Amino acid sequence: MGASPQTEVIVRPLVESDLPEAARIIRLAFCTFLGFAPDDPRWPADLDASSGRWRADPSSVLAAEFDGKLVGSNFAARWGSFGFFGPLTVDPGFWNRGVAQQLLGPTMEIFSGWGMRHLGLFTFAQSPKHISLYQKFGFWPRDLVAVMTKQVISASPAPAAGSSLFSEAKSNDKPQLLATCRELTGALFDGLDLEREILAVAEQNLGDTVLLHDGSRLAAFAIYNAGPGTEAGSGVCYVKFAAVHPGAYAGRDFLRLLEAIEPYAHKAGAKKIIAGVNLARREAFHQMIALGFRIELQGVAMETGVASSGYNRAGVYILDDWR
Repeated sequence: MGASPQTEVIVRPLVESDLPEAARIIRLAFCTFLGFAPDDPRWPADLDASSGRWRADPSSVLAAEFDGKLVGSNFAARWGSFGFFGPLTVDPGFWNRGVAQQLLGPTMEIFSGWGMRHLGLFTFAQSPKHISLYQKFGFWPRDLVAVMTKQVISASPAPAAGSSLFSEAKSNDKPQLLATCRELTGALFDGLDLEREILAVAEQNLGDTVLLHDGSRLAAFAIYNAGPGTEAGSGVCYVKFAAVHPGAYAGRDFLRLLEAIEPYAHKAGAKKIIAGVNLARREAFHQMIALGFRIELQGVAMETGVASSGYNRAGVYILDDWR
């Protein structure tokens, strides 16, 4: 007799051979929820939200399997003392069957093993079902998150004064650059460290990291994906994370950083820049509006702990959206 069909969802590590199907489900799930076809150009055909994250840390990615078939996945990320997860997606044919909840339990175990100080996620503010699910695991809705876009100018501008790319640095200088970036983010939130993202982008050729100096001081940096096979897709420069050193010149340096990204986006063939900002960081949001960024999508940040325990607060110049 043949083997009996599997009747329960199995949660296991996602393996490399799962990546194409995981990417298909991610696209299908988001497009279905947002109400447009899977081939809609609003989700670039060559955008890949899974491969780069998996290769950065395969042990942080979970798969949900039913009867030998991948039906969902979840990606956990560790930025030093801060962790978030996403995209968490389930094949629409398995919605409302508890698959997401089964993925979340082991995800929280991963975070526990990492010893995170604070956790967060991005979800759709208009979905009570999503909000209710994440509340079961200690996440509570806080502030709106604006995913914003700006067109890249057609003429190629010269690199901004004081700007350079991590990829251009000498190998011997890179450990110190990573340490300097860690010092900058640590001044905004104790233990916040983007080394994992900087190295993933560099090692997988997903984009680059813009470094902005004020003399010998690192004033700001921005990690971006650009082009096909990345989290950006063709014609897009996606700023996954950016941060500015706190202090009297933070507002000025934030504007300098936004302007410094554009020449590199143009060089990468991007027609537009996408960046997310939590609206609790009101000064950063206001400056993006003034510089020509416009809201393309809104979500909500859900976090653990009290509101003051994270880095989403006024006076902080950070770009991210936890998608």
